[in-house]
Amino acid sequence: VYGRRWLVLLLFSVLGFAQGLVWNSWGPIQNSARLAFGFSSWDIALLVFWGPIGFAPCFFFMWLMDKKGLRVTVLLTSSLMVLGAGLRCVPVSDLEIRKKLIHGGQLLNGLAGPTVMNAAPFLSTTWFSPDERATATAIASLLSYLGAAGAFLVGPLVVPSPNGSAHQLGSGSNTEHIKDRIEAVLYAEFGMVSLIFSAALAYFPSRPPFPPSVAAASQRLSYRRSFCRLLSNFRFLMIALAYAIPLGVFSGWSGVLDLILTPVHVSQVDAGWIGFWSIVGGCVVGIAMARFADFIRGMLKFILLLLLSGATLASTWFTLTCLNSVTHLPLTTATLYTSCILLGIFLNSSVPIFFELFVETVYPVPEGITCGVVTFLSNVFMGVLLFFLTFYHTEFSWFNWCLPGSCLLSLLLILCFRESYDRLYLDVVVSV
Repeated sequence: VYGRRWLVLLLFSVLGFAQGLVWNSWGPIQNSARLAFGFSSWDIALLVFWGPIGFAPCFFFMWLMDKKGLRVTVLLTSSLMVLGAGLRCVPVSDLEIRKKLIHGGQLLNGLAGPTVMNAAPFLSTTWFSPDERATATAIASLLSYLGAAGAFLVGPLVVPSPNGSAHQLGSGSNTEHIKDRIEAVLYAEFGMVSLIFSAALAYFPSRPPFPPSVAAASQRLSYRRSFCRLLSNFRFLMIALAYAIPLGVFSGWSGVLDLILTPVHVSQVDAGWIGFWSIVGGCVVGIAMARFADFIRGMLKFILLLLLSGATLASTWFTLTCLNSVTHLPLTTATLYTSCILLGIFLNSSVPIFFELFVETVYPVPEGITCGVVTFLSNVFMGVLLFFLTFYHTEFSWFNWCLPGSCLLSLLLILCFRESYDRLYLDVVVSV
């Protein structure tokens, strides 16, 4: 292994952080955005919806990663992010044109999603030894979620919420002040994305001079054969659904968390803190779980069973709390904080464990293709939910019930799954 692997991991992780931050810019400040730019509920949901829509060309990015390597893919991805962040900052006085530019910028940022979400196992296999792979996968994949958490923190703290009297809400000075603060956030995000692109352009190699493991040096299946192998592997399809359904539901739910918590009288700032700590907790625990998986190999299924059991209980608690008129459970900021944070910890921390299990199950299918298929499925579920939410945005109870149902279904699928470790066998047994 080479010491520069940590620099490569850092650059890719920061890129994922920025993509998640830009994607989740509008949900935590949706009330302020309505006032400043005249956004409707449809606009707010659509700004989140551009994320899963951006996964439509997912298979192209998977092919590019497999054929051209990580450097070309990362540079294309970061250039799309720079262009998207720049479009959101174009100072146009016409609000209708400005809204279209913002939507276009969010779409371009969504097109970067396939790389930042799929390439983590490919990067860890290419640069890291077998006893560091799960940890590297966790860091590279979870930093995107941490960026979304940063939006929950940055947005409500920088942009004031329009919580005032009717006279204040209608005043032009208040509207202009909120608009100026939103634009300051947009300019700051554009500067950060541009800096990351410059760093990747200066130094981001596709691969090290020599591979760090036998698995990294081995021959992989072709693009066409890989899809045939994945679609014909029942065990892979089982765990792909176990990942895609709950993570897709949770991503859509967290993207409009402010909209969901508004009917239970939770402020924009409180909703932002709930979303922030739920994702941060998941990132910290996810990296710790991945490090544990590196030390004690062959325990991926057991770890997922623990995490999904906790997610099912936490999501059920949150849903029943929101129905306090029926269940009479205490509806307080503390209970909402606790249930949401636990849910985020259990689900987000399962992502790198799932990724490692996918790769082990279908090896020698390339890592980017394997993870690309499952994240595409996850975004399909997320997109379907957000599509219905845009038309039925006044009804939130059905969306809350999707959480425990999806977690329970995933738990049952993992229980029935028979695990195997083909890549680990190659590294540990064949190499010896």
